[in-house]
This record gives sequence, C-alpha cells and structure tokens, in this order.
Amino acid sequence: MPGHYGGAVRTAFDCRLRLVDTASFYEIEREVGRAVREAVRSGIRREDIFVQTKLNPSQYGDPERALKEGMMRLGLDYVDTAILHHPGANDLAACRAKERAVERGLARPIGLSNGYVDELTTFLPGFRTRPALVQNEIHPFHRERDVVPVVRKEGIAVQSRYPLGGRGRTKAIFAHPTITGIAKRLGRTPAQVVLRWHLERGVAVIPGSSDPGRIRRRTMRLLTCSGRPARDRGHGPGRKARLVLSAKEASC
Repeated sequence: MPGHYGGAVRTAFDCRLRLVDTASFYEIEREVGRAVREAVRSGIRREDIFVQTKLNPSQYGDPERALKEGMMRLGLDYVDTAILHHPGANDLAACRAKERAVERGLARPIGLSNGYVDELTTFLPGFRTRPALVQNEIHPFHRERDVVPVVRKEGIAVQSRYPLGGRGRTKAIFAHPTITGIAKRLGRTPAQVVLRWHLERGVAVIPGSSDPGRIRRRTMRLLTCSGRPARDRGHGPGRKARLVLSAKEASC
C-alpha cells in the first residue's frame, strides 16, 4: 500500500522514536527515506534519526552496487548502520564493501543480522571494523541466552528483531499468564510489558507496526519508567518457557 509505511514512520517520529529499520528485501526504502527527509524538513535533526538498512544475501555478489542502489532509493546522504541481513556466500566480501562505505562516509557502523554463536565465532575475526550491533530474533519464547552474553562481552550492541514474537508467536506471548497478569495489575498492555523486559535485559528493540494507535500505545511511558532490572528465569525457548517479572520490575 503506497504511503502506508511512510505514515507509520512519521507516527513513530511523533512519538519521539528515532530509529528506523528497513532493508532492500522489504521494498519500502523509498517510503522510509521520504519520511526521514520530511522529518528533517519539519525540524528534527538528521543526526538525531538513526536509519539502518540491510543487504540481502542475493546482493553479496556485487555489494558496492547494492549499497549505492539502496542509498538512491532512500534518498539520503548516509545510513547510520549497514547490516548484513543473513550469513551467505560472499558475505565477507560484502563486509569489505561496507567497511569501504564507512571509510567514504556513506555508512556509519556495520551490523550483522541472524548472527549466532558459531557464526560470530568464525565471522568476527574477519572484520577490520568492529560491528556495532547484532540483530537477532529475540523474545520471551526465544531468549537467545547463549548469544546475548557473547555479543555483549565483545562490546557489541544486541538488537531484537520480532521483540513481540515473530513467526506466529505474538498471540501466544500476549496470552502468557505471567505477562497478562503483570499487564492487568499495572494497567499496561502485554506489548508494553514485553518491551520493558527487553530493555531491562539490555536488548534494544525494534517492534514493527504500521498502526499509528498501536505505535503510540507501545511507546507510552516506555522510555520514562523506572524499576529494578528484570529477572529472566526458566530453561530455553518455547511455550513452556517461564517469564518471571515482578510487578515492580515491569513497571511500565
């Protein structure tokens, strides 16, 4: 739907959110870039907006061309993070192209997506420029307990894609009795409880939505509440995973 995603980005900016995640595979870079340029014209400083985009493995054969085409679609002078969407053939060559883009000022830090312990152990030594972030699927049913400590030990930020549960798991997470119990006691939505859980773990979140009302609800008070760090107990992902958050710990 033309303009649909651009409107979502504008709503996010209105809610004081400043990070925008896109990718060539999503086919919405033009809309995202247009929304960013409109925001800058309205008075938001470009340096306060963080735009990250990704190269698909099908583009690793000619990464420099792919980066140039992505920049043209976005209509921006630079992106704040250039991310490899998935491990794949020629991914090291794609890393080299991104490092050159950083040197030329076309991109800021480099990022990885779908990076797990085995991939990171073998892949990270090949970088001349240290990646700034690793973006993985992380949510209460897929906690990435092995990956998060490894990434953070390396001084790399962890970012959650599908923080509310992707691949059909969102409804089950929102119906989890611990989450619904906390949400009911605090007068919050299950989404707000889950997002707070991520932040207390030190994991950045990029919840996706094209619904303006939902974007506003999910961000309400999220960045201003306080509380003790959340405690995460249980064993592994799945429907039987236990999410343990006290009402005080999830106080937003």
